[in-house]
Amino acid sequence: MNAPQDGEPVGAEQVGAALTAGEFVYTDGATQTFNPDGTTTYVEGGRPTHGEWYLDDGHFCSFWPPAYRACYDLTWLVEDGHPAGLTFTSVVDRSTFTGRYRAPRV
Repeated sequence: MNAPQDGEPVGAEQVGAALTAGEFVYTDGATQTFNPDGTTTYVEGGRPTHGEWYLDDGHFCSFWPPAYRACYDLTWLVEDGHPAGLTFTSVVDRSTFTGRYRAPRV
């Protein structure tokens, strides 16, 4: 696979690797980890919440009990030729937010 370009869509076959590559840090200081088993932990203000992530018709989706579901298109954030994070775009209202990798997993 070639190195991704900034703003390039993350292909469905790349979503798992892109999400589990490292912990994400969001602009508001919240963090999130995605695990290969489909679980995710979001930490805001020191309070963790636990959810699940999955693919649905090529979109990345998350589920937060008891009933919140959201789906996003993902694009690469690339700096100096290397993936630095992802931009998440809601499939419902096209709003966006960016998560930067804190440290890639080895």
